[in-house]
Amino acid sequence: MAPKGGSRARLGEKTPSQLGRSPSRSPTPARRKAAAGKHMDYTSEGVTDSDVFLLPGSDYQLLGLVTFVAAIVRLFRIYQPSSVVFDEVHFGGFASKYIKGKFFMDVHPPLAKLLITLAGFLAGFDGAFDFKDIGKDYLEPGVPYVAMRLLPAICGILTVPTMFLTLKAAGCKTTTALLGAGLIIFENGLLTQSRLILLDSPLIAFTAMTALAWTSFTNQHEQGPSKAFAPIWWFWLAATGVALGATVSVKWVGLFTIAWVGSLTVLQLWTLLGDARTVTPRLWFKHFFARVFCLIIIPVTFYMGIFAIHFVCLVNPGDGDGFMSSEFQATLNSKGMQDVPADVALGSRVSIRHHNTQGGYLHSHNHMYPAGSKQQQITLYPHKDENNVWLLENQTQPEGLDGPITGPNAWDNDSPPKYIEDGAIIKLLHLITSRRLHSHDVRAPVTEADWQQEVSAYGYEGFEGDANDYFRVEIIKTMSDGPEAKKRLRTIQTKFRLVHVMTQCVLFSHKVKLPEWGFEQQEVTCAKGGTLPNSIWYIESNEHPSLGADAEKVNYRNPGFFGKFWELQKVMWRTNAGLVESHAWDSRPPSWPVLRRGINFWGKDHRQIYLIGNPVIWWSSTAAIAIYVAFKGLAVLRWQRGYNDYEVVSFKRFDYEIGTSVLGWAFHYFPFYLMQRQLFLHHYFPALYFAIVALCQIHDFVTSRIAGIGLRDRPAIGKVIAVLFMGLSIVVFSLYSPLAYGNPWTQSACQKMKLFDNWDWDCNTFHTDLAQYSTSSEVHIAETSNSIAVTPSQEQMIAQGDQGQKPLIPGGDPNVTPQIPIAESSQSILSREERVEYRDQDGNLLDEEAVKSLQGKVEFKTRYETRTRLVDALGNEIIDRVNVEMPVAPPHPDVEGMNPETAEKEKKAEPADAPATVDAEGAEKREKDGQPRPASESLGATEKK
Repeated sequence: MAPKGGSRARLGEKTPSQLGRSPSRSPTPARRKAAAGKHMDYTSEGVTDSDVFLLPGSDYQLLGLVTFVAAIVRLFRIYQPSSVVFDEVHFGGFASKYIKGKFFMDVHPPLAKLLITLAGFLAGFDGAFDFKDIGKDYLEPGVPYVAMRLLPAICGILTVPTMFLTLKAAGCKTTTALLGAGLIIFENGLLTQSRLILLDSPLIAFTAMTALAWTSFTNQHEQGPSKAFAPIWWFWLAATGVALGATVSVKWVGLFTIAWVGSLTVLQLWTLLGDARTVTPRLWFKHFFARVFCLIIIPVTFYMGIFAIHFVCLVNPGDGDGFMSSEFQATLNSKGMQDVPADVALGSRVSIRHHNTQGGYLHSHNHMYPAGSKQQQITLYPHKDENNVWLLENQTQPEGLDGPITGPNAWDNDSPPKYIEDGAIIKLLHLITSRRLHSHDVRAPVTEADWQQEVSAYGYEGFEGDANDYFRVEIIKTMSDGPEAKKRLRTIQTKFRLVHVMTQCVLFSHKVKLPEWGFEQQEVTCAKGGTLPNSIWYIESNEHPSLGADAEKVNYRNPGFFGKFWELQKVMWRTNAGLVESHAWDSRPPSWPVLRRGINFWGKDHRQIYLIGNPVIWWSSTAAIAIYVAFKGLAVLRWQRGYNDYEVVSFKRFDYEIGTSVLGWAFHYFPFYLMQRQLFLHHYFPALYFAIVALCQIHDFVTSRIAGIGLRDRPAIGKVIAVLFMGLSIVVFSLYSPLAYGNPWTQSACQKMKLFDNWDWDCNTFHTDLAQYSTSSEVHIAETSNSIAVTPSQEQMIAQGDQGQKPLIPGGDPNVTPQIPIAESSQSILSREERVEYRDQDGNLLDEEAVKSLQGKVEFKTRYETRTRLVDALGNEIIDRVNVEMPVAPPHPDVEGMNPETAEKEKKAEPADAPATVDAEGAEKREKDGQPRPASESLGATEKK
């Protein structure tokens, strides 16, 4: 028989005597207390119910107070500056396009842009203002820019109470919650972003709401099985999903927020899996699917719903449809086409479209290459135009009764038509200029590569061409739709290559633009080793006299919502990844936590807006991250050495709670190291928010939750620390506030605040004395008054149309808001008149009845001109004998790259009753260092490549 207690020995357990106490002794009181406090389920130790709906009344009063202070700080002088600032160029411009329904392509999802548009629309914005340049005046056109800026400002205000509630939900003291809210209020960078028509303020607001909802849900989860699946549990879990959907619908930075919540969700599920006592497999899967529904299905549905609204709003062609496929473009108004004959025959008049780049149609115009062969240019053009029409010819003319039939109509009477099959050798005649597609061993016009050669249009009317006009049709069977399309050319369905017979190169195009002599259209070459996707073509339109009304017809497939949605996501991704050009104010991630450089937003009238953070808040939050990293490293080392630090509840809570915030910071910071695209200081703001949360949590633990330090029993010391730190932050905020508000500042004060050379705002912008600002304002007002006064001696007045805006300072400084030129001393501006005239293609003026009769039958194009009339007091016109060339508005972006011939052709445009637009494409780019420039992350997405 085994000795008594042998089983304990075999299991390797120590006997009571080995533990140093009598077998009859009961556990010590301390051990009994510890055992009693130990939860037997997944309930976390040291967690109390921190439901933000059950806060004391005093906390809600303080919440209202900090919100009120935030509103004052965010809304103070929000009307200044009264001109376009930094990326208002893009996001204000997008609001204009939404109101007009003109499709655009941007690398950011649409939620914030839709909200800004809604604010402008409710305030009466009609979309006529184009936001084209930094410094362009808002006041004269009557743009409700303040209402549009209110949307980001409200988001900035809401971030403050959200921070307060988040810290309360995390179990922090009210003093700590007030500290966190105050740091958000007086952070200069967050203030600057929230006062302008930009996306970062909504992004930070939704990120903060996600953090609040997740922290509140985590608090409910950590209280154990008693709270699981309760209404408040479901509320915060679902709220997290909605907030995640909103965050990622503003910018894809929200994907980092999703990664943060997802990683913590995995941790929760892992913890639940280890609770075999109370969590059965069935219950675990209930937890799992609840999180799948709320944290995956709800955000995805929200995100897709925002894009559904986006597509409903943008139904007209715009400057972004060139990024999209033909199927996508066909869903836009006036971009769709009638059903066309399916079969392509000799003599067909066709338009040929490039498959890969969405660059447009094979195009030619009566302009020659300046070098090389100096023959007629061949390009890729993104718009429908008669210069895109080609006639497909056989290499020999058809035979008639009296010999070969000549001319382009030789195949019109073929019955049945002779279809073009795989391997056929054809010629392509450009109908407008009577020249044929041609290639030869001459270097390409732009691309310098041995395997690229020039493609031109060569010949004249009546000329039969030569062997360099021959191209062989090679059908790409794997890409063609249907068995017939794999055998012979079919409209839309057949994808094919055109192989030059003499040199064996293939017709090729890529995203390379020709210079100004080529109207910046896309280069077309003949490539001897080109990649397959860039040498694929298809026929879009097709006409032939022998293909009657009963011929088989085809059209583009409607991609539907899901097809359009997925295509737009891919285009956004490619465009975003392609923004790799340098920018005058870009910066890299290592410089962000230490605030090495900001962004020059705007400058005018000896004032400046420069994005820079509050150094006290910025550096303190970075120090908080460093403190936690050092703590974690030391904790891991001590754990490896066998210390039981994690048995201490406050130690464990410090590690988990602050670690959660630092993890959020890391997810929103380190991924930028992987990006090669343009990056700016404002990309750090979501990470900054989490860093501020971590800073406040460390303050809370040190002053009120860790017993060993001695401050927990002296709460007054913790409050004094918070007040002193808050006071210092406010002082520094006030010192740098002129750069956030665009307020008057002096050069000496500016120089004192430039702690580093990398803080590169220009102190010479400001006056040397604040008194000079009031003096300059009086002078400006006096000049304005004189410019509109009518003196008794003046008997003539000027009725002036909408003048082209010119800068007050010679040289066209983009920092200066363009103003209407002041009239000569002998003439004053009395009034401005605007007229809309309708003319036919010959320039004849149409009356209102003629216009009404033509609406719906024809399409109008818009042309803007400015004329000045001098009239006397009786309204009689005075002939202006000074020969002044009046400016004409540059072409709209929708006609980018248009050549002089094409520009004069009637093309699809807005109906006459659509709001007028003056999108000046031809304006000179202002990219001088030291001057404000819009970020290219949106600009590059609205230029056709």
